[in-house]
Amino acid sequence: MPTQQTNITAETSKEHLPTSVDTLQEMVLTLLGQIDDLSGQLHYLKRQLFGKKSEKLDPQQRLLFESLYSEVQAKIDEQRQPKVKKPKARKNSNHKGRKPLPANLPRETIEIEPDQDEMICSACNNEKQRIGSEETEKLEYVPASFKVKKYIRHKYACKQCQNNISIGQLPPMAIDKGIPGEGLLAHIITSKYCDHAPLNRLEGILRRHGVDITVSTMCGWVGKCADLLEPLVNRMHEKILQSPKINTDDTRIPVKNKKRKGSTYNGYLWVYIDDKKNVVFDFTPTRSREGPIKFLGKYSGFVQADAYSGYDEFFNKGKAAEVGCNAHARRKFEYAMDSDPVRAARMMVLYGRLYEIESRAKKEKYDSTQLLEARQREAMPILDEIKSVLHEYKKQVLPKSPMCKAINYALNQWEALNRYTDDPILDIDNNIAERTLRMVVIGRKNYMFAGSEAGAERAAIIYSLVASCKLNSHDPFAYFNDVLRRVSTHPADKIDELLPSNWEPPKSSAEDDSVIKDQIVKVA
Repeated sequence: MPTQQTNITAETSKEHLPTSVDTLQEMVLTLLGQIDDLSGQLHYLKRQLFGKKSEKLDPQQRLLFESLYSEVQAKIDEQRQPKVKKPKARKNSNHKGRKPLPANLPRETIEIEPDQDEMICSACNNEKQRIGSEETEKLEYVPASFKVKKYIRHKYACKQCQNNISIGQLPPMAIDKGIPGEGLLAHIITSKYCDHAPLNRLEGILRRHGVDITVSTMCGWVGKCADLLEPLVNRMHEKILQSPKINTDDTRIPVKNKKRKGSTYNGYLWVYIDDKKNVVFDFTPTRSREGPIKFLGKYSGFVQADAYSGYDEFFNKGKAAEVGCNAHARRKFEYAMDSDPVRAARMMVLYGRLYEIESRAKKEKYDSTQLLEARQREAMPILDEIKSVLHEYKKQVLPKSPMCKAINYALNQWEALNRYTDDPILDIDNNIAERTLRMVVIGRKNYMFAGSEAGAERAAIIYSLVASCKLNSHDPFAYFNDVLRRVSTHPADKIDELLPSNWEPPKSSAEDDSVIKDQIVKVA
């Protein structure tokens, strides 16, 4: 019975089909395009759930283009060959080439003597004499500890009139009427925004050390620290707008707001990076074009970003030059590998040649002149070939296929994607911004959401300084521990000294030098 019903329905549908061959062909092409589009989405979702995340070219994929295949095969063979590493000179024979432990760590020396029975020579019964020793170092871990600083301010007064009382002044503190020292504040900030530990988890860690500090209390401390550090981020904003180039990207951050429908909504953190490694995060409640327009203002240099339409009005009305991201363009062809492996693989190889030029320039430390010359002489012909292949393939693929989408992306962004070849200060892609955003992506998986829009803005302030510390190879804890002590009294006209791009770790004070002295323990 079900079969009969199906046949009747099929016969009925045939009667409503047009008789024109041209119309039928257009309908077939439209349906094929929809099928191809859905198939591409299915491949993408399956890959996100079950597949590999790497964008490397599959070594098992043989190309129909033999000239390209030989090039790929040579790379594969090179990868498969075991790399011969030159033996490094051993600094200490006891470590057998192992990296020595840091010399500044306190050391506890344990001397071990042989048993008494072995101290007498078995051959001549004479007492053995020490002829040397062997040293073995083991790295141990001592759990973090707390200490209480007690400030006793002595008072003085005149004995005769019992007046004119003098008292010692407290040193500047990040939080005057609270119990946390700057070291504890730096630890809380670094734990959450650098190590991605949410405050409720940090509360449990502190409790194991016998210190009971609630999440709400730590939230208040973080807010006060953000207020103190905000002028530094504002100054970095000014410095970024003076830079000849800016890298930018954005990512979502869930935010709680009682006025909005649902438990959370998606706010956005936009990252901006200049050529001096100053990083500023900017929070916006939506992903509208107003975010970059407000932050960048009348900026007229190079702005490297993805092809998000939110930047279009800024580029159309302003004087800034758009620089495209070739990593985005290449990634779209990599996504098309499942549905169109031959064409996608060819594009992957061509983009690989562009990145080989950049890799060689970085490895050999090209100066600006050498880098510009290499891009003009070597990269431009490859880009011309890529453009020719894109136009060739555009005529061969279905309009809604992943390959066609990749082609359209590259062609629509072609001028911006080529702009990096005109100036050596520009990068081939926007990966520095994507890597910087990764700390937000990892963090939100742990703390899950910002408690309010004000909390998201505070997070943007602290993320700015953490990211700047990382790009400038500073320890975020050491930075916050020092700057929180100084920021409230530091001269405003010397604020640049406290920016991560200019900050220098302070020389050890007498208090900091009071490390545990080496202990000598004799073990029989």
